[in-house]
Amino acid sequence: MTQSTEPGDQRLAKGARARATIARRAAELASVEGLDGISIGMLATDLGLSKSGIATLFGTKEALQLAAVRTAREVFIDRVIAPGLAEPRGAARVRTLIDRWFAHIEDPPFPGGCFRVATLVEFSSKHGPIRDAVVSDREEWLALLTAEIAKAQQVGDFPGVDPEAMVFELDAVVSAANIARQLGDSARVEAAREIAGRLLGTNGGATTRSG
Repeated sequence: MTQSTEPGDQRLAKGARARATIARRAAELASVEGLDGISIGMLATDLGLSKSGIATLFGTKEALQLAAVRTAREVFIDRVIAPGLAEPRGAARVRTLIDRWFAHIEDPPFPGGCFRVATLVEFSSKHGPIRDAVVSDREEWLALLTAEIAKAQQVGDFPGVDPEAMVFELDAVVSAANIARQLGDSARVEAAREIAGRLLGTNGGATTRSG
């Protein structure tokens, strides 16, 4: 029985690897060209694959775009959220989340910089499943930050701070840092770090460069 199912299992594994590779490349291209700028034909040419092969794996352009959004989300979780949540609850955890967020901006995994910032701008005035996925990803991240600041307050950190207001300001600062980074303006990126440090306050600690 093992011998009869093994070829099918191998095909499934090969298909999963192919989907992951294509979705990652789609996210990379979308960070520069925009999600609307990618297509099955573009990915086929870029990766040296057949259009029919990619179409078999994803079906539609929309499915390919959604896969790119999911891939970018997974990368963000691995690079920013998971290391942050590994820290003890409190100011240290919030500081690590912000530090890793800045590191994600300064050393981006995608050529166009922060995938979230780029796609939010592109889809802010549009409707449909792609916009819903992009907005949901952002809202869940900001909600997590808000919850972690509130948890930090339970252990005595960030007294008197409105968590939602702080997250709103941090989001604006990091978004500005992403634009500065894309323009090669390192001075403004550093200025954004300093502003974030002041927003966190002395109880929260200033942001520092991640190694």
